[in-house]
Amino acid sequence: MLRTKKSSPQTNKWPAAVGALIERARERLDKAPPERLFDPFMRFPRGDHELSPEIAEFMTSVPPRHAAVLVPIIGHAEPTVLLTQRSSELPEHAGQVAFPGGKIDPADPDPLATALREAEEEIGLASRHATPLGYLDAYLSGTGFRIVPVVAVIEPGFELLLNPSEVADTFEVPLSFLMSPDNHARHSREWRGVQRSYYAMPFGERYIWGATAGILRNLYERLYR
Repeated sequence: MLRTKKSSPQTNKWPAAVGALIERARERLDKAPPERLFDPFMRFPRGDHELSPEIAEFMTSVPPRHAAVLVPIIGHAEPTVLLTQRSSELPEHAGQVAFPGGKIDPADPDPLATALREAEEEIGLASRHATPLGYLDAYLSGTGFRIVPVVAVIEPGFELLLNPSEVADTFEVPLSFLMSPDNHARHSREWRGVQRSYYAMPFGERYIWGATAGILRNLYERLYR
């Protein structure tokens, strides 16, 4: 079950838009991570294959690696989502826009613990600022990660300390922009010899796409559609 630092988030301490988000999340997000998460033969429907079914067989041909990410919604009067720009030196997903997160460690009691730990290690976001709201659907990336997204509202006033070996920059995007289907473009590119389609949400000079955009699309579908 979802463990929070408060047994029940008090919506009256937040701006109206954030309070409404918390109430909606209580009703529509999962309180526990997906069942059979570590079963290598379990096929979850969400992932990079949703818009490109032709790559599904390749994606499920090897056992997945397990990861968790934090979807941090900053509790401003107009809520924003905190995202990272990954270091260009990383061996995987270099330079891409991502959520803070990483591989699930055997010592982590659940994906929530992974997401909070990784957020603190990558960008210095202390877990005391986070009130977890629930889980989204597991998401299978084209690189073989089975990702569990944990949605949390973050109290403003935090300070960040980036780990430069993992994160080059952080930035915020208005939640209203990301939750508008008008901003959910479908782009395509060649991938392993096939034309792969994916969600993209360009925001200024930032190109939000792939698994990050797919998870944001799932957030929209769970909370607002």
